[in-house]
Amino acid sequence: MSPSNTVDHPDISALMEQLAQSQNVQLELDRRIFNLKTLYDVSKDIFSSTDSAAILRSFLLMVMGNFGVAEGVVMLFDQNDGEADLYSAVGINSEDIPGLKPCLQRDFATTAGPVGGSEPPNGAAGDTGCGPLAMVFPFRVDEYIVGTLGLGPKLIDEHYDDNDRELIKTLVNNLSIALQNARAIEEIKNLNQHLEAKNVELEKALDELKAALRRVEILEGIKSNLCKFVPTAVTRLMECSPGGEIQEAEERDISVLFLDIEGYTRMTEELGAVEVNNLTERYFSVFMDAIYQNNGDVVETAGDGLMVLFMTDDATRHALEAVQAAATIRQNTQSINAECTQGRDPVIINIGISSGRAFVGASKFESYTGGRWTYTSHGTITNVAARLCGQASGGEVLVSRDTAKRTHGSFAYDHLGPVKLKNLSEEIEVFALEAMH
Repeated sequence: MSPSNTVDHPDISALMEQLAQSQNVQLELDRRIFNLKTLYDVSKDIFSSTDSAAILRSFLLMVMGNFGVAEGVVMLFDQNDGEADLYSAVGINSEDIPGLKPCLQRDFATTAGPVGGSEPPNGAAGDTGCGPLAMVFPFRVDEYIVGTLGLGPKLIDEHYDDNDRELIKTLVNNLSIALQNARAIEEIKNLNQHLEAKNVELEKALDELKAALRRVEILEGIKSNLCKFVPTAVTRLMECSPGGEIQEAEERDISVLFLDIEGYTRMTEELGAVEVNNLTERYFSVFMDAIYQNNGDVVETAGDGLMVLFMTDDATRHALEAVQAAATIRQNTQSINAECTQGRDPVIINIGISSGRAFVGASKFESYTGGRWTYTSHGTITNVAARLCGQASGGEVLVSRDTAKRTHGSFAYDHLGPVKLKNLSEEIEVFALEAMH
């Protein structure tokens, strides 16, 4: 046998083995390149959108194209109620979808594992029991949402192998991440919309608050101006009954003070109306301080006089306050007279005070022109106070027996005895407040 016909069989076997290994390596390399390209293409497509429905549609089309299948479906389920949350299907009749839902749910329930499992299932291939689907692959999106990918048979009549399942596993992992991102962005959008709606509500509430504050400012301005013309008691009634329900007069224990300027008519003739008005404002402005410092409330005014109510709940206290106000007014009158009497006679203020029970509150007078409310007091003690003021002269402060009795521990009086007052049927005991030294 010649040497040229000799074959080294061990060398050939080794070469054949190396060639086979090289082919396997090349196939594995091609497979990995294909998988990477598929992963890149699918990921690029699904991560470019933030709409869950668009992501499912793009993912399904890309996966079907890469595996060469004509039917496919991907469906998401709410794990709390088992309802299909969202799905996308290609090559499957819409009327067949309801029949696939239980199958896809069943497959997830039997293969997906517990919530929070780190590894999704590897899927079922072959006879899936899900109609036209040859591959069913459950996956998890998050704690509440699960899903299933279903693919029909390959058009090249190949079965799904482990490599296919490994690639699908990687792809659905990326799908889960893309859906999580989309849901997070959607939640952020919803929160932003909710925040915008709340901002609109807050702006509206702020505008309403500003309008309300403006109304309050206007009302406070009205109240401030109104206080210049109405008694303080009326202002308090308005605050307690903003709807306009005015409580009618009721009987209560009060002290009533009347004061007037002696010789007012003669003074007006001698000095003129303008000068007398300025003079009255000067004196009465000082009197107001004494009245309000002692919780008095001016309810009526005339050109030469005032009617003042003292209505503190304690009977002794309001009598003391009335007499104290009168004593202060008498002192203030003397002080002003000492400063401003050049060229004229001093102003003389006479005062009458009575204490006891009277009807106090709002009284309404109706006429064809409408109704009018007044706030004052009625009764004998009011009449007595007015008559005492008319009886006083030379700057006297005359008080009734009840007033003197309640205040004798703080003030000294001269007993003038029983006096017959105008329009009163019986004489009453009258006391004159002694001058304070």
